Amino acid sequence: MPSLVWFRNDLRLHDHQPIDEAIRAGQPIAPLYCFDPRQFGQTSFGFAKTGAYRAQFLLESVADLRRSLQALGSDLIVRVGKPEEIIPALVKAHGIETVYWHEEVTAEERQVEQALESKLAAQGCPSEVYWGATLYHPDNLPFAIARLPEVFTQFRKKVEQHSTVDVSLPTPVKLPPLPAIEPGPLPTLADFGLEPPTPDSRAVLTFTGGETAGLERLNHYVWEADCLKIYKQTRNGMVGANYSAKLSAWLALGCLSPRRVYETVQDYEADRIRNDSTYWLIFELLWRDYFRFICAKHGDRVFYPSGLRGLQIDWKQDWPRFDAWRNGETGFPLVDANMRELANSGFMSNRGRQNVASFLTKNLGIDWRMGAEWFESLLIDYDVCSNYGNWNYTAGVGNDARGFRYFNIPKQAKDYDPEGLYVKHWLPELKNVPAAKVHEPWKLQPVEQKRFGVNIGVDYPRPVVDLYKSVQANEKIYNAAREIR
Repeated sequence: MPSLVWFRNDLRLHDHQPIDEAIRAGQPIAPLYCFDPRQFGQTSFGFAKTGAYRAQFLLESVADLRRSLQALGSDLIVRVGKPEEIIPALVKAHGIETVYWHEEVTAEERQVEQALESKLAAQGCPSEVYWGATLYHPDNLPFAIARLPEVFTQFRKKVEQHSTVDVSLPTPVKLPPLPAIEPGPLPTLADFGLEPPTPDSRAVLTFTGGETAGLERLNHYVWEADCLKIYKQTRNGMVGANYSAKLSAWLALGCLSPRRVYETVQDYEADRIRNDSTYWLIFELLWRDYFRFICAKHGDRVFYPSGLRGLQIDWKQDWPRFDAWRNGETGFPLVDANMRELANSGFMSNRGRQNVASFLTKNLGIDWRMGAEWFESLLIDYDVCSNYGNWNYTAGVGNDARGFRYFNIPKQAKDYDPEGLYVKHWLPELKNVPAAKVHEPWKLQPVEQKRFGVNIGVDYPRPVVDLYKSVQANEKIYNAAREIR
């Protein structure tokens, strides 16, 4: 009697408890991936829920998983449809004895799991469900999820002091042959109504989906390029492949296990150097853990306009200004360069994300959920918990938010792009403007505009708002908000 392993956001063979447990059971194994059509619908604001960059990375990751399984003597069953319908049908048709999977924590994924569990129970088929998305297992935390601290620093200190990271599980070396089930073809982007994205030579990296590419990136960044030792100093960069580890896309789809990353850092510390930078990569994994545990604790609240704090803010849904933001046409070069990078590559630096999110919510006063859904559609490394947790935080409605905090865009630009290299990289219309003036082009005199070959208001837009007046106006709205519990 075969077992079925349902792959979800865990597209790897290393450190994979469901596959490990299925092997131990000693039965034939049917590995399955379902392309759920609901993931290719529209968000509530009408964006493609999974845009072309994300979809391509997913297709590449599933194809890589299939190749890895084939190399071990098995194969990947691929289906397009609702998992809670496809899996019970496979159980019935092929006498599946047990179904294994990794659990998720957010609403849509939990609904699918619950529907599946009830159908399997009705069939008398047990399900074995495991936790596998975080560095620290919930069982090893010094508190129950329900008592998780509401401030990250408190969480981090307690976890670092009292918790241990489990050793990652080994990669299988051989698998039993696939039972007599038709594997099925991989769908294409066209099957989901998507056009292949056009590669842009300005992108920081060519993100190729899959465990193979994820492990290669980890090895390259840590060992070959030897960049881990300066990660803390360079992580706020915006130009080039190696200013940060850029592992997030592979972590988001589970092509890389966070425990494998942790063990690689440990090996590097033992072999080369241990310093603030090596620690800081683990620190970032802890933030990722925290957002997942917060979603497990608070459920749907992370998606409410009032956020985790329950702060009833009078958000605007101003589409002309939102379109200026998402198209990179706000008149503020740092914001525009980042938004054009996202639109043309599916990626943006952490520093960029903080700035554009602050601008949308604190300068434009626009509903943060519109920004969160736009990121969900485009980001190759979209992770539901990190995305919505970070947007809650930046909008000032998160559990760890500290009142009306905003990013001073011109100061950020001068601090993190002092020579204007980044904005000129993505805004060629400003390429001849000197570094001292490129971040505030609205201040250029007509004679300067002529000299630098840019006509403000024609070649590059005028600012959509006054930075300081808009902050003051939105701070009043924020301060007038009332907490709802």
